[in-house]
Amino acid sequence: MTAQLHDPVDATRAPERPRRRLLHFDNLRVALTVLVVMHHAAITYGNIPVWYYVEPATDDTGIALDLFALTNQSFFMGFFFLIAGYFVPASFDRKGPRSFMRGRLVRLGVPLLLFTVALRPILTLNSYLTEWDMPYWLFYIVSWDPGPMWFVEVLLMFSLGYLVVRRLRPRDTAKPSRTTSGRIPRTHAILGFAIGLGLATYVWRAIMTAVYWPVLGLPSPGFLPQYLAMFIVGVYAYRNGWLEKIPRAAMVWCAAAAVVSLAVYVPTMAMAGTVSTEWSPIMLANSLAESGVVIGMIGFATGLFQRIARHQNRFARFLSDNAFAVYVVHPLVLVAGGYALSAWEASALAKFAVLALIAVPLCWLVACAVRTIPGARRVL
Repeated sequence: MTAQLHDPVDATRAPERPRRRLLHFDNLRVALTVLVVMHHAAITYGNIPVWYYVEPATDDTGIALDLFALTNQSFFMGFFFLIAGYFVPASFDRKGPRSFMRGRLVRLGVPLLLFTVALRPILTLNSYLTEWDMPYWLFYIVSWDPGPMWFVEVLLMFSLGYLVVRRLRPRDTAKPSRTTSGRIPRTHAILGFAIGLGLATYVWRAIMTAVYWPVLGLPSPGFLPQYLAMFIVGVYAYRNGWLEKIPRAAMVWCAAAAVVSLAVYVPTMAMAGTVSTEWSPIMLANSLAESGVVIGMIGFATGLFQRIARHQNRFARFLSDNAFAVYVVHPLVLVAGGYALSAWEASALAKFAVLALIAVPLCWLVACAVRTIPGARRVL
């Protein structure tokens, strides 16, 4: 999931040298991947039973894990989609439409296929043996779910959408220009976007009340407007150089926006189950606050990593190179760890902490081992 950035090349002049690799994005991906592992470790021992192996909390510390998971959900997958969108234009410009889509199918489609064919049967085996009374082939079909690979599936669709848009706009087929001034949009534009995203999310959730989409495996389809918006923002951010240098003042304002928005998001999320309609003012406040959280967190974290994590040593490069493979294999590591700790009687928070401490480094070791398989590095 890494790529080098290239300035658009005019056909009438010699190609320019590739732009330097933006290492803070690689490091951000690593941090977000760690957060994904910890997120699913928290779900293992919290009160949100949407994982392959769960031990519902029997003490109050499970509430802290639920709060951690819900806070993550408000921004971290949107952040992933923004980073992914940022690298799409450069890949399309460099490869052209056919090679671009072929590359997407290899880098995204093959891991998705491998997960559903090889890992999903292992992860769902216990559920089949203990809860279902039917042939396994039928269980495999009726329980279809790409698990955490829903992100890869949706990203593949977004990439296809980007290709279609570029092909339908003739002026875009000749590599659109790119501004490298690094100037981010003005405050009123960002505020307007945040309000617009919040309102779109509010309306979407009021109309589309389903809590789960089995085909896409979207655990929270209510976040789809955020995911699409962040992907599009990533595309425009690359074209306009928005994320190449976040001003310090903007970073501070984003941090403040994230804190204030979280102060509204958390209590309104807690009250969401008490309202009688999706059109309630509580849900409107929650959607607007969620928009503030994701934009604030992205602006702050991007600016912070530009300042403290813009370089890589050998270890950091190891983490970056294996981050996507970690995303693919981490369910297997977490489920195995959950079973290994199942006999230990402790608080939900304690079991989460131990599982996370074990699983995070183990995920990278397993991912590294998997990538030694011939041909694996091409797709992982």
